[in-house]
Order: sequence, then C-alpha cells, then structure tokens
Amino acid sequence: MSPPGRFYLTTAIDYANGLPHLGHALEKIGADAIARYRRLKGEDVHFVIGMDEHGQNIIQSAEQAGVAPQEWVDSIADAFLAAWDRLLISNDDFIRTTEQRHRIAVVELIRRIEAAGDLYRGTYEGWYCVRCEAFKSEEDLEGADGELRCPLHPSREIQWTVEENWFFRLSSYRDPLLALLAERPEFIRPEVRRNEIRQVIEGGLQDLSVSRSLPWGVPWPGAQGEVAYVWIDALTNYLSATGFPNADYTRLWPADVHVIGKDITRFHCIYWPAFLMSAGLPLPGTVWAHGFVGYGGRKLSKSEGVTFDLDEAIERHGAEALRYYLLREVPWDADGDITRERFDERYTAELANDIGNLVNRSLSMIERYRDGVVPAAGDTELDARATDLAGAYARAMDAHLLHEGLQAAFDLAAAANGFVTASEPWALAKAPDRAAELDAVLHALARALGILSSMLAPFMPGKMASLAARLGLDAPPRTTDLPTLRLAGKKVERGDILFPRPA
Repeated sequence: MSPPGRFYLTTAIDYANGLPHLGHALEKIGADAIARYRRLKGEDVHFVIGMDEHGQNIIQSAEQAGVAPQEWVDSIADAFLAAWDRLLISNDDFIRTTEQRHRIAVVELIRRIEAAGDLYRGTYEGWYCVRCEAFKSEEDLEGADGELRCPLHPSREIQWTVEENWFFRLSSYRDPLLALLAERPEFIRPEVRRNEIRQVIEGGLQDLSVSRSLPWGVPWPGAQGEVAYVWIDALTNYLSATGFPNADYTRLWPADVHVIGKDITRFHCIYWPAFLMSAGLPLPGTVWAHGFVGYGGRKLSKSEGVTFDLDEAIERHGAEALRYYLLREVPWDADGDITRERFDERYTAELANDIGNLVNRSLSMIERYRDGVVPAAGDTELDARATDLAGAYARAMDAHLLHEGLQAAFDLAAAANGFVTASEPWALAKAPDRAAELDAVLHALARALGILSSMLAPFMPGKMASLAARLGLDAPPRTTDLPTLRLAGKKVERGDILFPRPA
C-alpha cells in the first residue's frame, strides 16, 4: 500500500469513444465516497480519475466525426470533466493518456519489462474486438447462425487480425499470480471476482500481444509504426499519475485501491500485476471490481431502448440525491437495478421525509424550547444507538461496502425519528419539572444529526456541509471524533428545507 499517512485511490480511466453515462457515474461516485470518507478519517488522500484516449476505436470515432483524433479526445474529455464537476467528484488529478507525462511512464515501463527478458517479436493471428480493444479467443465469443460475436458488444463486428508485433511472456506468470492470490486474497475483491480470476489463471495463460501497427498511441520504443497496445498503455496511468519514473513517485505508489468495473478484471488482475512483477514494481493493495447498474431488470442500452440519461438523472432531484440513490440502490459488491419511480420513492421517503423532516423538527424544537442553543445533558438510549451505528458505519466503509454504510446512516435517522415519537419533547416542554429530560432529548437529537452529517458527507457532501453549519459546526465531524461528539452550547439554525419535496 501507499506510504503511511497516504491513501492512493484510482478509478478506471474512461474510454474516449462516447459521452459519460450512469455506468461511468456509478464508479466515480462510489470511488469519490471512499475518498471523502478517508479524508474524514484524517487520511491524506490522493484520488485519480482520467481518460483512456488511444486505440483503434478512437481513430474510427474521430474519422466518423470528421475530426483529428486529438480534437476528438479533447472534446470527450471536456464532457467528462463537466459531468464530474456537476456530480461533485473530488478527484485530485485527471490523467489523460495523451499527456507527455504518461508517455514517459509507458516507455519506461516497457524498458523495464524488456530488461527482464519478458518481451519478444511474434505474429498475432486471431479475433479482435475494437470496442473492447482486446484480442478474443473463440471461447470468449458467442456464435449465432455461424457468426462469432463479442458477448459485450454483440451488435459490433469483430475483426480477424494478423500482425507482427511485440509479445509479453504472460504465460510465465501463471504460478506467481496464483501465489499472489493465495498469499494476498485481498488483492481482488469482492470474493466472487477473485474466484473468477483464479479459474482463468488456473486454466493457463497465453502470451499477450502488447503492440499494434496503428498511427495513434504511445510510440513503441525502437519500433517504427507501432504503438503500445491500448491496455499496457491504459493501465500505466496509475503509475504515470504518481510521477513515475521520477524518484518521488513512491510518495504515492503503490496504490491502495484500484476501483474498476467487473468487465475489466482480467486486464487489472492478470495483465497489470504481471506487468508490474516483470518491471520489479510493487503491486497495488486491492483491485475492487464493482458490478453493473441496470434499469428495471434490463441492461441500460440505447440500442435496446432502455435509457436513463445522466443529465436527466441529475436534474430529477439534484446531483447529491442521485449520488445517494445510486449507492443506496446498487450494492457496491454486486449488480444493482434502478428505475425513475424507485428514485422518486427513495427521495421522498428517505431524504425528504426521514432525514429532511428529522432535521427540520429537531432544530425547530431547539430554537423554540432553548432559544436555538443545544443544552448540556447526559446520554440517552439514542446516544448509545448513535455510537453503535457510527461503529457499524465505520466497519462497512473501511471494507468499501458503501451500501452497508448508507444503511447504517439510514438506521440512525430511523432511530432518531423513533426517539422523537417515543420521548414526545412537545409534551416535556409543557412540564417545567421535566426540563432536564427535555434537555437530554434535544441534545441527543442534535448529536445524532451531527453524527449523521458525518456519515452522509461522503455521499452528499454539500447537503451535509449545510447540515453541519446549521448545527454550529465548521464542517461535518471527523469519523474518529464521533464517539465523543457533544454539541452542548452550539447555536443552531433551522434554515431552509434540506430536501424540498418535488413540485
């Protein structure tokens, strides 16, 4: 893992062949929640996202648009940057594979692999999926009426390719990779993905073509007209973002977590560690492979007419509500399903009612009964419950189980609402001899809201910063401060409705 005190987190870099969609957004929002949570723990986080801008598919997309490849990728990068800004993604760097710093890193990685004796010239002959930018064996392809198709892109033709290029001796890394999984099972998570990759490795590995005869890409050192194959190019972004091969790259490397989609585990969990082993470089701590987001039991697909545009999703209830909904509805360790109707239901029931109403009535009562100042008081059953749920939340978030972290936060909101109903503070306010009981209730509610602002801050950073400010805090509390958090003496302000109901 990265040096003590640092947490280096990456996502897959998005391929510049189309505009951002909900699948891209799920990954970036989830990784952003991890980054924000780690910052709330007091860790020094370096969070990297970016763009994968080389490959045959990019050439074809640019040609179809009637522009040069660089102009094409620049426009796509701008669209992604705008989307991530709108979704409040807090990345520290945005790496692009067309940058000079990246080219330098790729060439140096190739040089080290060559020095290890793991490169040789050969001829590749076989099927190539341009959309995947990957070579496919017939076992990887699905046949229909005698035609072979890529299962991920069945509407696109695959190409029979014959090329002389450079090969990487991947076959010699079967045993080292199996040893890696045995010694460090946390290298691939969740477990179902680790088991899938283990089966692939146990079945034997074939040497990998790592250069292509294309005019667009990182030039292969010493090979006229050849470029680095898109995956040895793209994967190196995790290193180039650290400044590799400059001496200070070790201030970040190795990465703590690579967040990727489950469809690219083979590249990240077989090719990437093998490249690093060959180059004599440390391996990342964990490759976390999240699942896919579907819509109403079907795959999101324009060609199939199953769509939920990212802009429409944001505009429905706002960017922060979408962040919450996606990570509430889609388990971070499995596939999940969304619908417009379910989004509306979650927004109204959980955000507007359960959380929004809790904030409004708790702060209103503190303003009405105690002139807006949180009273000092001893602990209640809600305080104990809040402390327990903060611990459950931390365990879930440390394990990257974001949906479980959100469940703990929702459980706290439910407990606080139940506490209001059971304690009846409006009745206590009418009995002067029960003032101490009322103080305890109001302080417990303020404390629960303070803890809730911290638990939900990775998911809804702007809304929770607003909640913290209403509680008289400069920012949501650090997670390490939650067990001892007390808000006595803080001046509160109810403010506007935190989650307005839809018109």
